[in-house]
Order: sequence, then structure tokens, then C-alpha cells
Amino acid sequence: MTTFLFTGGGTAGHVIPAKPVMRHLLERGDDIVYVGSKSGLESDLVSDLGVRYFGITTGKLRRYLSFQNLFDAFRVPVGILQALWIVARAKPSVVFSKGGFVAFPVVVASWVLRVPVVAHESDLTPGLATRLCTPFVKLQCVNFETTRTRAKKVVVSGTPIRTELLNGNASNARKWLKLTEGKPVIVVVGGSLGAGEINRVVHNCAETLANNYIVLHVCGREQIHDGLTHLEDYYQFEFIDKEWGDVLALADVVVSRSGANALLELLTLRKPNILIPLPITSSRGDQIENAEYSEVNGWSLVIPQEKLTENSLLATLDLIVPDTESWIQKIAEFPVRDSLATIVEELDRFVD
Repeated sequence: MTTFLFTGGGTAGHVIPAKPVMRHLLERGDDIVYVGSKSGLESDLVSDLGVRYFGITTGKLRRYLSFQNLFDAFRVPVGILQALWIVARAKPSVVFSKGGFVAFPVVVASWVLRVPVVAHESDLTPGLATRLCTPFVKLQCVNFETTRTRAKKVVVSGTPIRTELLNGNASNARKWLKLTEGKPVIVVVGGSLGAGEINRVVHNCAETLANNYIVLHVCGREQIHDGLTHLEDYYQFEFIDKEWGDVLALADVVVSRSGANALLELLTLRKPNILIPLPITSSRGDQIENAEYSEVNGWSLVIPQEKLTENSLLATLDLIVPDTESWIQKIAEFPVRDSLATIVEELDRFVD
């Protein structure tokens, strides 16, 4: 039995893509240890796997001046010391880092203890934590061939897609929602970080949308608009869990942010999509880069948030909905890789 140590956190996007890899290793009889933050976010996300979990002190790695940087300057070394103890105790053969500020102390500790690290970067351009980790990793897995990284060895692996998404069934979603055939189905994902503006615009034109489409709007916590619950063919959800794969299978068009994991899922599932990236004022610009890359390749239409209005959303839907088959054909040019097999193979290369 081989022990693998996984790390990554700060957001769900730094955890969820690693779960198919962990599940595969567990099914073949390997041991998994996960190191995340003490906040509980990562612990909750991996709890269904039954892996051993250790929380460490973490300091956020910021690209801007902040009073919090003074406190985090002390938290990061503490996290490294805690990670040293965990890695020394767990004795993993390989460490897999999915990035985020949680990963840095673990990667440094693993390098000190001479445990090889395989890292994965989802975005077109690496974030700060990934760049800081790069000198300490043996191999960098990336999603896109054009990803710019200074890692010594790079493999274009893609990201493992959750089985429940790959096996989504549109008929099951229709039964669950009690929908009839007819109108195109538009899925709007407005329930993630900074999506209040998307929700506002969709709420404002919900009646018009519902006249032309069946709209499944994932609003996020406490974003349900009570004044719109009477609308026929407009459905609001705070969150969709186990039915999400079926809902995506049903969708004719998806309106979404352009985080790397969400974008990879849409392209892999061949879903015509409209991307509304987080603006530079709310992010490091990675979503803008992801969206531009997909648009240039002809796989997405993009509405910058500063240009997002009821009219621009409706007009963009008018461009894509009548021609979804053509969009599916264009998206089919996006290469779908066996990401799970590739990552597992690379991890196994470093097993003694």
C-alpha cells in the first residue's frame, strides 16, 4: 500500500478536482492523507472520502498591501513547521498539490524532507501560490498547452471531471423538475464568489427570459428573489448538489463565470456557453484570461461584467441559442484528455 499526501485549499476549486484522483487511489487500495486549513472548508469537501485529514495554520498570500500581511508573515512559518511534522509522520511517497495558499507550507515542508511534489494548476496563468511553489515541485500538471510556467517539467494533463457530471442524464433532470419538452433550457450559475451582479441582471429580466426559455438559475445562498417565484419556467435554486450532472446534461446553454474548473467542465461536456468573468477589481484577472482564451478559440461568447446588462444578456442569448448545434461542433475541437489516468501515471512515477 502506497501513501499519497494531497493538499490544496482556500476555495472549493482547489479541492474538488483532486477528488477523482483520491477516489481512484483509494479504490485500488492506497492510503490518502489530506492537509488543508483549520477553517474546515477542505475537511468538509473531502469528508465523504473518509481520508485522514490534518489542518494547519495558513496565511493568505496577497499581491497587495494589507495590514493582515503582518499577521500572515507569522502564520506561514508556523504552517511550515506543522506541515513538517505531518509529512514526517505520514511518510508519503508522493505529494499532490492542487494549489491555493494552504499548499505552500506543505510543498516547502515536502521539499525539505525530500518527498517529491506533483502540482496541478488549473488556470491559463499560474496564481501567486503556484508560482511560489514552482521551485519546490518535481512536475507541474496544467490544463492548457499555452499555460506559462517556470516549472522544470510540465505535463498537459487537463483536469479530472467528476463522474457524476460525465454521467449526467437529461431525462432524469426533466423528471426531477417536472419539465415538459419545448423551450430551450438555459442554466445560469450565479451562486459563486462575486456573482451578485449576474443574479441582479437575471432577476431584472427574468420575466422576459421565462417567456422564451426554461431558466434554471442557481442563485447562491440567500439570493432567491421572492417576487419571482410565481413565474412559470423560471426556477431558482440556492444550490444544486447530486442532480447537478443531470441539470448540465439538460442545459442547451450555460451562463457562468469563467473559473478554470467550471470552464473545463463546460468544454468537456460540449456545452454552448456564455462566460461572464470576474472583473480585475475582484480577482487577479485569471477569469478574464480564461474567457478570452475560450472565446478566441471559438468555444464561448463573453460578456465583460462592466458590459453586462439585461439587454446584453438577452442579445447574446439570441446569438447562441438558435445555433447550438454549430457551437457544439466548434467546442468538439477542444481536446478532452484522460486527465485522471495521466495524473495517476505521473504520481506513480515518483513512487519508490
